[in-house]
Amino acid sequence: MQDDTASHGYQQRKIGKPGHVSQAINIGLRGLFFPRERWYQVPMNDSGFRVERRGGAALFVICRGSSANALSREVLLGLGRFAREVETWSDVRVALVTGQGDRYFCAGADLKERAGWSEREIVHQLGLYRSELGALDQCSKPVVAVLNGVALGGGLEIALACDLRVAAPHVRLGQPETRLAIIPGAGGTQRLPRLIGEGRAKQMILLGESIDAPTALAWGLVNRVSPPGVDVLDDTLAWVEPILQGAPLAQSAALRAVDGGRDVPLEVGLDVEWAAYDRVLHSEDRLEGLRAFADKRAPRYQGR
Repeated sequence: MQDDTASHGYQQRKIGKPGHVSQAINIGLRGLFFPRERWYQVPMNDSGFRVERRGGAALFVICRGSSANALSREVLLGLGRFAREVETWSDVRVALVTGQGDRYFCAGADLKERAGWSEREIVHQLGLYRSELGALDQCSKPVVAVLNGVALGGGLEIALACDLRVAAPHVRLGQPETRLAIIPGAGGTQRLPRLIGEGRAKQMILLGESIDAPTALAWGLVNRVSPPGVDVLDDTLAWVEPILQGAPLAQSAALRAVDGGRDVPLEVGLDVEWAAYDRVLHSEDRLEGLRAFADKRAPRYQGR
C-alpha cells in the first residue's frame, strides 16, 4: 500500500484483526482511505466522529457523548467528506449516519463552540451547513439516518438530509430553534415541510416542541421504528438488506428520478424519470436481472 500520509497531512494508525496482518489506515478530515475489509473500524474520536464498515454498508458515527453528540464544525466537515467519499467506494451500497450511545443521535449545533463566533463566522457556518449536508442529500447512494437517540435542531436536519430514517422507540425529534430567537438554518424550514407537510412542519418549528417516535412514524418523519429491545443499528442493517443485495445503478437512478422530479411540473418530472431509466436500460445489471429471473436464482449485480 502506498503511504501518502506526508503529502496529505493525515494521521496514520494501524488496526488489525486477530490472525491477520495489520493494515495502515490513513485518516483525517482532508481525506479518508479504507481497505476492502469487512471487519474494520477506524477510530476518530479526536475529531468527534468515527467511520466503520459493516459489509456493504459504510457508517458515520458522531462520537461526542459528553456534548450530547452536538454538531461541531469538525463533525460537520467530516460528515460532508464522508458523503463525498462514499461516492467513490464501489463496494459500498448504503451509507448510515448515527450517534454514539443510546441517548443522543445529535442534540443540534454546538452552542459552546458558537458562543465566541462573530456574525460573520456564523454566516460562514450556515454556508457549511448548506454545502456539507447538501453533499449528504445529493449522494447517489442511499443514505439512512439511524436515530439512536434524541435528534434536535441540526441533529434533525442531518436526518432530513438522508433518504430514509429509522428510529429507536425512545427517541424524540424536534426543531427548537425559535425558542433561542433563531430559526432552523441547516435546511429544516425547507426539507421538513417537504417531508411531513407545511402544517405539521410549522407546528414543530413555531411551537419548538419535540415529538416521539410513534408520532414521527405516523407523520412520515421516520420510515421505521425499531421494535423494543432491539438495537436500532442492527435492526437498520437487517432492514436495508434488500438495498445491500440490490442493483446499485437502479437504486441511484431511482433516487435521481425522485429527487430530480420533486419540485417540477409533472411533465418535466416524467422527462427526468425517462432520462434516469435510460441509464439503467443499457446496463449489464438489467440483463443479469432478467437472466436471474429466468434461471430462478438470486441476481449477482455488479453496478455495471
